[in-house]
Amino acid sequence: MKLRVEDIEIGAVMEATFWVNSAEGSRFRFRSTHLDGKRAPKVVLSNDKRIIPGVPCLVSIASIDKPERADHGHIEVTYVRPAPFRIEGVYIDPIVSKKLQILLESGLNILLDGPQGCGKTTLARSIADTLGMRFVFFNCGAVVEASDFLATIQVRASSSGQPVTDFVKTELLEALEQARENPEERYLLFLDELNRCTEGARNALMPALDATRKVFHPIENRFLEIPSNVQFVAAVNRGSEFTGTFGIDAAQLDRFAPLQMDYPPPDEEVKILRARHPGLGKGLIERIVLAADAVRRAPDVPGGLSVRATDEACIYLEHPLMEGDHARMLPEVLKSSFCGRYSGRWSDNDSDAGAVWGVTQASLKESE
Repeated sequence: MKLRVEDIEIGAVMEATFWVNSAEGSRFRFRSTHLDGKRAPKVVLSNDKRIIPGVPCLVSIASIDKPERADHGHIEVTYVRPAPFRIEGVYIDPIVSKKLQILLESGLNILLDGPQGCGKTTLARSIADTLGMRFVFFNCGAVVEASDFLATIQVRASSSGQPVTDFVKTELLEALEQARENPEERYLLFLDELNRCTEGARNALMPALDATRKVFHPIENRFLEIPSNVQFVAAVNRGSEFTGTFGIDAAQLDRFAPLQMDYPPPDEEVKILRARHPGLGKGLIERIVLAADAVRRAPDVPGGLSVRATDEACIYLEHPLMEGDHARMLPEVLKSSFCGRYSGRWSDNDSDAGAVWGVTQASLKESE
């Protein structure tokens, strides 16, 4: 869809996303091609220093150059304020959403803390997509030594058949080097399961996360500066039900701005699943979500139930093999998608899986 010059009024406030203007000889620092999600009739330009490349904002139309010419001229705008923060396919509490927008604009490191499967990774990926950032995923669970964040040691056979040890760059190191080479792009480095690596290994990241903004390069034996177009977002799962995790001390936590996340409210989870699985009726998805919500709130069930479980149940039921048989297959699907995520068997009332099945049965009966 394309706007006409007649659709744009001087002083009107519209939404745009700008990028660094690479046109040679231009006096404008930023350029955009769309206004309010539609193709603008002319290139949109601005010199306002408050604009952040790749971050949607609201702008006021200041002037239209050569309005009578379709092939010449430009639209000049001035910055008004940040655009409303919208992320598709993920639920964020309205208050958390405002905090998140402020932290992203401030460039602070963000720590997403919440139960497993509440959407932390999906949120980070969606943030990158929404803001036009490069998303780099790094699983901290594989980190044993401090150097493992940036390089791993690999053994290979040389041409003579003798073993040779090589340093191989991790996705994290490659992204940091690329960010330095591409200052016009923004990078979101997602540190998943941050508390699954030892405290000593995490200490190596401390200078990267504070004002020092440096990290030791183990291959080149020097410190690598972290460019300003890099944003760190980390995620942790904390609780007695998790094994193989380590505590995060106050100094490490102080390097982040923590945000608490939780499972989406049932009505929001229904909206998300209906968008992902249009082949399923609203009533069926509501029954799945209400059963999941009952499990999450049950006092005798340890831990939470991942949103992956409700999505997995919908994948089963949307398949052609299940067509016309939803009423009979729904309990069977939830036995695996819900109960299978807990210890024991659904038929053992003394096990966690058995407790989940009891709660699920009660919810399904109530929603009939």
